[in-house]
Formats: sequence, C-alpha cells, structure tokens
Amino acid sequence: MKNSLKLSAITLALLAANAANANDHTVHVGGQGHTHKAEAKGAAQAEMADGEIRKINKNTGKITVKHGEIKSVEMPPMTMVFGVADKAMLEGLKEGDKVKFNVKQEGSNYTVTEIKKAQ
Repeated sequence: MKNSLKLSAITLALLAANAANANDHTVHVGGQGHTHKAEAKGAAQAEMADGEIRKINKNTGKITVKHGEIKSVEMPPMTMVFGVADKAMLEGLKEGDKVKFNVKQEGSNYTVTEIKKAQ
C-alpha cells in the first residue's frame, strides 16, 4: 500500500510538471531556445507593407491605400480599399500619410489589422 501511494504521488508530480510545460512553446535547436510567439511577432513586424493613404472614411471604417507588395497575403502593388479591424485605428491618420500596415485575408475580404505612420 505504501509503495502504491508513493507511485501515485510520483505519477501526479510528473503529470503536474508535464502540464506546467504544456504552455511553453520554446523550441530548442542546437542549445538555443526560440519562442514561436516572439518569432511570429518579429516576422509580422518585418513583413508590414508600405503604403500611402489616398482616402479615409471613418464612418464606414474603410481606407484606400496605394501600397507596395503585401507578402503576407501575396498581393502585388496596387491601390485598394480595405476595411479596418477597428475604426479607432483611423484616428490620427489623414490622406497623404505614408504608412506601414498589416492585412488579414478572410475569403475575398482584406482587413487592416495594424497601421501606423511610417517614419
């Protein structure tokens, strides 16, 4: 009975340790750890498209942007109307502003998920 309790305690300890590590998304390659979330955010920042605002409609949450290639959605350079994820994103922006932005594709719709003035 004593051995059975010890075995149960050890099993529970191992399960708890495994559960604690379940949320750790670090991949160790050659002794170096890389966190997927950090890499994804860095990649997203590096992949922001360049554009120039041609028109803003704050009422409808639409923005017309003349942009370069948007690699994340495999879109060539063009001028296009996008919806924005949140109308508040348009505050502080005006026609003619140079911007960097990210786009998400859902079916045939393209939505600006992040936008900031280019520096």
